Amino acid sequence: MDLLRSSYAPGEGEGEDEEQALSSPEASPPRLPSKSAAPAVDDTALALSVAASTSRPLDPSLHLVPFNPTADQLWAPVLGPQHPHAPISSASGNRNHKLGHVEDAAVLPFLFDEQYNTFHRFGYAADPSGLHIVGDKQPQAPEPDTVYNLAPSEHKRRRLQSKTEDADQETLPPEAKNPASDEWILRNKQSPWAGKKEAPPAELTEEQRQYAEAHAAKKAEKEARSEGKGEKSDMVVKSTFHGKEEKDYQGRSWITPPKDAKASNERCYIPKRCVHEWVGHTKGVSAIRFFPKYGHLLLSASMDCKIKIWDVLESKTCMRTYMGHSKAVRDISFSNDGTKFLSAGYDRNIQYWDTETGQVISTFSTGKVPYVVKLNPDEDKQHILLAGMSDKKIVQWDMKSGQITQEYDQHLGAVNTITFVDNNRRFVTSSDDKSLRVWEFGIPVVIKYISEPHMHSMPSISLHPNSNWLAAQSLDNQILIYSTKERFQLNKKKRFAGHIVAGYACQVNFSPDGRFVMSGDGEGSCWFWDWKSCRRFKTLKCHNGVCIGCEWHPLETSKVATCGWDGVIKYWD
Repeated sequence: MDLLRSSYAPGEGEGEDEEQALSSPEASPPRLPSKSAAPAVDDTALALSVAASTSRPLDPSLHLVPFNPTADQLWAPVLGPQHPHAPISSASGNRNHKLGHVEDAAVLPFLFDEQYNTFHRFGYAADPSGLHIVGDKQPQAPEPDTVYNLAPSEHKRRRLQSKTEDADQETLPPEAKNPASDEWILRNKQSPWAGKKEAPPAELTEEQRQYAEAHAAKKAEKEARSEGKGEKSDMVVKSTFHGKEEKDYQGRSWITPPKDAKASNERCYIPKRCVHEWVGHTKGVSAIRFFPKYGHLLLSASMDCKIKIWDVLESKTCMRTYMGHSKAVRDISFSNDGTKFLSAGYDRNIQYWDTETGQVISTFSTGKVPYVVKLNPDEDKQHILLAGMSDKKIVQWDMKSGQITQEYDQHLGAVNTITFVDNNRRFVTSSDDKSLRVWEFGIPVVIKYISEPHMHSMPSISLHPNSNWLAAQSLDNQILIYSTKERFQLNKKKRFAGHIVAGYACQVNFSPDGRFVMSGDGEGSCWFWDWKSCRRFKTLKCHNGVCIGCEWHPLETSKVATCGWDGVIKYWD
C-alpha cells in the first residue's frame, strides 16, 4: 500500500481536500525508503563496450546487428587501416563505377544543360544539391552566374576580356613594357593616356604618284559610266566572230537564211538519236533559241556569262560569241526577223544586241535581276520591251527613247514568264507567288487572276501552235493546260506527267504541228507526250545533269535541240 501511495500522483482536476487527506500523518503509517531488487550495474563498462562495438568494423558473418552502424563502419576494411586519402565510396564494396561510387540525383534536363554549359563556358558549376561550386574557377558574385541568366552584352564583354587575358599571358618584348616606346603605344591604343605619334608625311615616289593618278582617273570613269541604276561593272562589251567570213561573194551576211529553206513535211516525228553535239560553253547552258522561221542558227545563253550562236545546217560550228554580261545569262529572246536579240543576266542588265555585228545597241536596267525578257510580237511594236523582274514587277520600255513607259505591279513574287495571247493584245505572266495573271497590253490592271490552293509555281509557259492553249510547267511534276479564251480555264482532261522537274525551271514546248508536247526534266531526260491522248510517247536520255531547255526545229520536222547544265547542246533526229 505504501508503494502504491508513493507512486500515486494527483491529477490537475482533484481538489485540495484529497491532498490534505493523503498528506496528513493520521491517514497512513510512516514511509520506508524504497529498495531495488536488481543488482547494481556498472554503466561505465557498458558505455565502453558500446563505443568499442560501434568503432570497430562489422563482422561480415553477422546476421543481426544490435545497433545502427555508421557508413564508415559499414565500409571499413575488416583488417588493416583505412587508406588515408581514399574516400568512403572508393571502398571495394561500394564501387559502382570505375572511378568510385556514383549516386543518382534527380535533376531537370534544363537545369542539367544550364550547369553543363556554364561549366564549359565559365569553368564552374553548381552540384545537384546547389550548396557547393565545382570547378577550377570560382564565380565572382555571391550568386553564381550561368549562361542562361546573362545578357548577350555581358557574354560579349566576358569573351573580349578572356581574349585580352590570353593576349596578356603571351611573352611580351621588353619594349612593350616601356610607355615611351612605340610598341607600348601600339598595344595601348584604347588607353585615354595613349598618345598619337605624329610623323611627317612621307613624299610619294614617282611610281606611286603615277599609280595614284591612274587609280583616281579609273574610279572617276567608272562612276561616270555607272550613273544609272544598273549594277556597277567594269565588263567590256565585245564580240568575236569565229566563221570564215562575215559576208559571202554576193555581199550577203552570214545570218541570211538560205533561199531554199522550207518545211519538207508538215507532219512532225519524234527524234531517235543524237546527230551532233555543240561543245563550247564552260558552264551549264540556261536557254537555247532557234533563229525565227528558218532555224538555220541556234542561239545559246550560258552560266559562263557568254552567249554563242551556232550554225545548224552546214558547218555546225560556233559562228559568234557575245560577251557583255559580268554574271550568268538568264534568258534570251530573238526579234521577229532575227537580226537582233535580247539578253537578260544576273548582273541586273538587259542588253539589246545586233546579231550580225555583235554590237550592243542599248542597255536597260532597273537595279533588279530580270528573269524573263520579251519583245512585243507585233511588227509595229518591235521597239517595245517587256521584262519580268525579281522585284515582282513587269517593266515596259520604249527602246527608241530608252524610257520606262509602263509598270505592271500586281504579283507577289518574282515574275518568271511572259506569254502573249489573243493576237498579242493580252499577255499572261506567271510568278513565284503560284498564280497566273492576265493583262491587257499597255494597261496595268489584271483582267484575270488565276490562283488555286493546289497550284504550284510555273517557271515555264509555252503557247500551242493553234494559239488556243497554254502549256504550263508546274513544279509538282506535271504540265497543265489552260485555255486562251476569255475565261482562261484549266483543261482538266489534259494533264502530262511522269517527269521530275520539282526545283528546276525546265522548258516546255510544242512540235510545230501541235501533235507532241515535250519537256526536259531534272534527271537529264527529254520527254515526249501525245497531245490528244496525253500518253507518254518517248523518253530520251539527253544530258548528264539537268535538261533545262528543248526546242523543236521550225522547219526540220523531226529534229530537236536540247541543252543542259553539263554545258552541252545536243541536236537530235
